[in-house]
Amino acid sequence: MPVFRLLNFVFCMVIIGPTSLFASQGHLGFEQVIDEARQLAGKNFQELPDNKIPDFLKDIPYDQWRDIRFKNTKTLWQNENENFKIRFFHLGLYYHQPVTINDVDSTGIHQFQFSPDLFDYGKNDFQGKIPPDLGFAGFRIHYPINTASYADEIAVFLGATYFRAVAKGQFYGASARGLAINTASDMGEEFPFFKEFWIIKPLKEDKEITVYALMDSPSIAGAYQFIIHPGEKTVMQVNSVLFTRKRIEKLGIAPLTSMFFYGENSKTADYVDFRPEVHDSDGILIFTKWGEWIWRPLVNPKDLLINTFEVQTPQGFGLFQRDMNFDHYQDLESRYENRPSLWIVPKGDWGNGHVELVQIPSNSEHNDNINVFWVPQKSPEAGKELNFSYTLEWCSAKSKESAIGFVTDTRVVPQGQGAEFVIDFQGLAGLTSGQNLTADIDITKDCRVVKQQVLKNAVTGGWRLVFQIQEQGMLRDMVPGKKPVVGLRAFLKDGSRVLTETWDYAFTP
Repeated sequence: MPVFRLLNFVFCMVIIGPTSLFASQGHLGFEQVIDEARQLAGKNFQELPDNKIPDFLKDIPYDQWRDIRFKNTKTLWQNENENFKIRFFHLGLYYHQPVTINDVDSTGIHQFQFSPDLFDYGKNDFQGKIPPDLGFAGFRIHYPINTASYADEIAVFLGATYFRAVAKGQFYGASARGLAINTASDMGEEFPFFKEFWIIKPLKEDKEITVYALMDSPSIAGAYQFIIHPGEKTVMQVNSVLFTRKRIEKLGIAPLTSMFFYGENSKTADYVDFRPEVHDSDGILIFTKWGEWIWRPLVNPKDLLINTFEVQTPQGFGLFQRDMNFDHYQDLESRYENRPSLWIVPKGDWGNGHVELVQIPSNSEHNDNINVFWVPQKSPEAGKELNFSYTLEWCSAKSKESAIGFVTDTRVVPQGQGAEFVIDFQGLAGLTSGQNLTADIDITKDCRVVKQQVLKNAVTGGWRLVFQIQEQGMLRDMVPGKKPVVGLRAFLKDGSRVLTETWDYAFTP
């Protein structure tokens, strides 16, 4: 199973050497990494020429890069720790940026040194041409999450500030990032990168591991602490301290990235594939400070689609893979039904801001085209210190089912100058077919609801909302393909009592 996905960016490649702050220290705490980030931000950003990696490594195809495998016998802590083990990634393909990786134990800080002898190059014939001081692209963490006898790969830090993880029984899917800067903006996205890591060696019996990271970019430098606890759900406590070099127009905090190619709400005749659905995530879930749960199904839009949810500091938000039925994917290799859901819970008051959803048109399942992050209302100026902490859970969608009814399926049938929507809800136990449920439907102007019905779904035990919309006014007279997106919101209620989360949708006529 590939541990990476072709991301929708090209970030600058730089050569990074080790920092000097901790060279002679025998102990390392997060405060020291923060001090290093503060000092780094006080200097001009240094982008060094990309001249250390041989061109043949930059140009190799995926299969050749994949054939370069770290030797298990060289694993860090191979015979010293029952639980956690560390292995490393080779540079090449999309990964041109060497990172410094240190392990920290009671005797001090030790930079793990690169050597071609650490890798099995498979069928590749260029091992003799690899520079002896090339460096690593990143690392992965192993832990016996599924069985006590085998250390599974449970987390990866690889490329820019990207990282991903899994819980028990899962396959890699959606990713997280340390930071997003000016995503989907006119000025162009800036991609910060982790230039150095410190992995704190756990005690033999420890069930969690701590990783520190130093981040750099033209606009900002920062220190990160990841406390990782793998299990039925893998929980990361993320603490970040950021120092701005210059004003940042749009800062994305706790960014998540995923892939949505097509699903039950969007498959068309253009997709010639035996698989009914192809996606790592199928929706974004938001829990507002006012107690509202919002579910927005994902789409693969025809044009760039950006939506904002003005929720101030949310109680939680994330990308979910709610559909966990193999029959809906039929993919024996990718196993999309086993992809993790990612849930962010902010710590402290992040102030006013919004959750932003960016959906990018994609013609391939190999592109990550979904981005979600929180954006502060006020753009940070130069010379500021920013602190953001949050919990990031890699979990099953079932573990985050809300106490009220939740959406399981969204189906859309275009109908001339309108469309029909079929939405299935679950989690409404105890309600009978005789219950007088109604729907509250809100729609943007120039459209109207012409038919609606709430039905008990005798097959699933849930409830189904069916309604039709019809274009009117200016929207009806506009040229197809040039019409604006129609915003829709709906929930089920019993009198004035809200029974379900709010279904939120962007429909392109």
